Amino acid sequence: MDFSLTEEHRMVQKMVSDFLRREVMPVIKEYDRKQEPAAFLLPRMGELGILGVCLPVRYGGQGMDYLSLGLVCEELEYADSTLRVVMSVHMGLNSLGLFQWASEDQKQQFLVPQAQGKKLAAFGLTEPNAGSDVAALNSTARRSGDEYVLNGEKMWISLASLAHHVLWFGRTDPETNDPHEGLSAFIVELDRPGVTTGDIHGKLGMRAGSTGWINFQDVRVPASQRIGEEGEGFKIAMSCLDNGRYTVAAGATGLIRASLDASVRYANERKAFGREIGKFQLVQQKIARMVQSYEMARLLYLQAGWMKNQGLRNTRETSLAKWFATDASFDAASEAIQVHGAYGYSDEYDVERYLRNARGAVIYEGTSEIHQLMQAGYALGYRQDTPLRCELPPFEPDYWQHA
Repeated sequence: MDFSLTEEHRMVQKMVSDFLRREVMPVIKEYDRKQEPAAFLLPRMGELGILGVCLPVRYGGQGMDYLSLGLVCEELEYADSTLRVVMSVHMGLNSLGLFQWASEDQKQQFLVPQAQGKKLAAFGLTEPNAGSDVAALNSTARRSGDEYVLNGEKMWISLASLAHHVLWFGRTDPETNDPHEGLSAFIVELDRPGVTTGDIHGKLGMRAGSTGWINFQDVRVPASQRIGEEGEGFKIAMSCLDNGRYTVAAGATGLIRASLDASVRYANERKAFGREIGKFQLVQQKIARMVQSYEMARLLYLQAGWMKNQGLRNTRETSLAKWFATDASFDAASEAIQVHGAYGYSDEYDVERYLRNARGAVIYEGTSEIHQLMQAGYALGYRQDTPLRCELPPFEPDYWQHA
């Protein structure tokens, strides 16, 4: 297992970092203050190939591997968590789900424009009464000839008011004895009759991003837009979450690094009792813990990315990476505020935004409690991964990089 980065990896890191320093970091604080999505950045991410970084060239992507996706997400969240959320939803939850489960015709219709950045994609699983408990999902999909009629409300949906398509989950068999069965997945355009969307305001964090709701009222879609077979929705959703959690883990690693860098700068500038505060051991302790957390989080997500490249099932490894990195990023941001003292409590410095944004990642894409249960289940032998009908393909340069 070799975690050294290739020249290509370093090039994509630098490209994303340069974009962020030029076009994002100078303005993102103002959008956060206004609690307004920085939507103008999304077309630029498409133009740069970020929105299709790890999809094959034949599907409009950049032909890079899954490690590249992780590295991109780390850089994005170093600047602001809302940009990494775009990748988690558009790429991790939606596009990689289509790459894994969709038919060739569906890929040409939906995946190609998503990978090219011409269309933005969302993921519709969470409902007002169904978050961690996916089996409590109430949305329905009723077959009507060559169509399905979709009804239900999705809540806490990133990009709800900005996306063109959503990968949507509903119950096609309400009579099944097992509530995990009977769910099916559909790719749905959000300009169809019967679709309404809206934004959620007053969020603690992610204020420069779009988070909202999507309501379906008798929305008709062709049966050809069902993804996978009827009843495979739960498996599809869980495989999509593996990909999304990978991007969250990588992004949270970037937030740890941002907290560390901000703390180091301030500790070398701020003086107390006649010397830089970095000279005090308790400040050094906080910074040392950030270093430790960053290196551990990075190794965990690189391991998961390496496994993805090999075509190996990585549910356990990705869960562990997501759990550790998100908890550690919240702790690092909190400690960064402490290093900054009273200044850290104001938005004059970025660390208060880091803390607000980090709090959300401990909840979405599997709460820390859910991941603890998963890890205990694996250790105790109560949980094991069953083979899927469709697995995420391993990275193969000859296939990825040629149309």
